[in-house]
Amino acid sequence: MSRDDTAHDAPTRRGYLKYGGAAVGGGLLAGCTSQSNSGSTPTETTTDTSTATETEVKTATPENERYSVTMAPMGEVEFESVPERVVIYDSQWADHLVALGQQERIVSLGWPDSYYTGYYDELPGVSFDTGGLPGMWDGGLDKEQFYELDADVHHVDPCRFTSFDSGLDRADFEELEENVGPFFANRFSRAHGEPPEWCRESYQYYTLWELLDKFAQVYKVESRSQALTRVRDEMLDSVYAELPPEEERPAVGLVVYDHEEESFSPYKLNAPGFGKAHTRPLRARDAFADSDKTYAENYEAAYDFEGMLAVDPDVLLHNFDWTNPRERTKAFLALDEHPVGSELTAVENGRLYATGSALQGPIMNLFQLELTAKQIYPELFGQPPEPGASVPEGEQLFDRQRVADIVDGDV
Repeated sequence: MSRDDTAHDAPTRRGYLKYGGAAVGGGLLAGCTSQSNSGSTPTETTTDTSTATETEVKTATPENERYSVTMAPMGEVEFESVPERVVIYDSQWADHLVALGQQERIVSLGWPDSYYTGYYDELPGVSFDTGGLPGMWDGGLDKEQFYELDADVHHVDPCRFTSFDSGLDRADFEELEENVGPFFANRFSRAHGEPPEWCRESYQYYTLWELLDKFAQVYKVESRSQALTRVRDEMLDSVYAELPPEEERPAVGLVVYDHEEESFSPYKLNAPGFGKAHTRPLRARDAFADSDKTYAENYEAAYDFEGMLAVDPDVLLHNFDWTNPRERTKAFLALDEHPVGSELTAVENGRLYATGSALQGPIMNLFQLELTAKQIYPELFGQPPEPGASVPEGEQLFDRQRVADIVDGDV
């Protein structure tokens, strides 16, 4: 059964120590010209004795300890050892590392103050302290900050950050890859968006759980990835065993409500990508599937209240906001006070919910699958919790202690 974001001209001494005199990132340049299907493989290495000193050659890691992991768009990325210092921007990559028990390696986040750690509070012994981490975004990315952080690997997708004005271009990322460390991320798998032309040919989309396998290879903890995938598959199997026939499932609208414009921007409930990994697997009917409006992830279309009444979903999910309620969320949840909004079937039946984040890794996905199953099918799986509240133990759809054990390496 299928289950379904001052110039540094020369390599640094640290680069020589890391690669034995050869800059072996293997990512941006190699990945855009060729793509291997291999996973984690031993690789050969050469030592440039004309460049590296005798001391530097002696500190190089033996050949049999090197390994590589292949992921688009980087291609084959080589590591001499498990990365100790890890730069992260997008929150989903941090969640991948927490799931694999590698959170202590993280030295940055894009927005540490807004990173949601509430799910970890549900897992005995699991935590992720973001308080001391520097933020990566201040009107753009700062190349000097990458040098200062001095990471062994950057879980940042250069293709994503060259698709808009981020402050860095392709040449900057190639420089950082050569002088600091490789890049390893795949942001366009979020919604299968189109990457910029320079890396389009080498790009490939992965599911959330395929991405977890790639990260597990980097940190040599594949058994944890496999065990977490089993938890997810078992939860979905139990959900599928209870689902009614498709025609009897509710019509669900996934939207963002603009309370100032009094308009609703619809999102595709069952679209591909890890951004919908908490809605697509639940196999509900998309209320907007037969609409004559074109809608996408970029607010191309909007419905006013009359248009929403014509669609009239059984359930309305407000995108992104369960982990980060804001003013628009409050307005959405108060639609029963709106003279027209109160006529919507979902409002009349009390079926309005703030739902999960698209920027999700495996732990977030487990909790968001459980949450969304309860929001769409409360008669089958129990009432969903309010933001910040816990699901009672007898109503949980997966074992928190089991997940905590896996994170801790007990698989």
